[in-house]
Amino acid sequence: MAKPRDDDPTLDAQAFETEPVLDRRVQDAIGRSLKAHYDDLVNAPIPDRFLVLLAQLEAKERQTQPNGDTDER
Repeated sequence: MAKPRDDDPTLDAQAFETEPVLDRRVQDAIGRSLKAHYDDLVNAPIPDRFLVLLAQLEAKERQTQPNGDTDER
């Protein structure tokens, strides 16, 4: 039986409902690559500009807290 062409109007919706399956080795390789990229991002240093902004935010929070109150975080 010949394989139907993609532009064949007689194809039904069920022909397109099957989920594509990747070889397990390909899935593992993709997973390792994504994990390596994620680990690089997590371990990257925080840019100096972000550190400055965080310090400014903390200073502003300290100014707005009532006397003697501490942050319970």
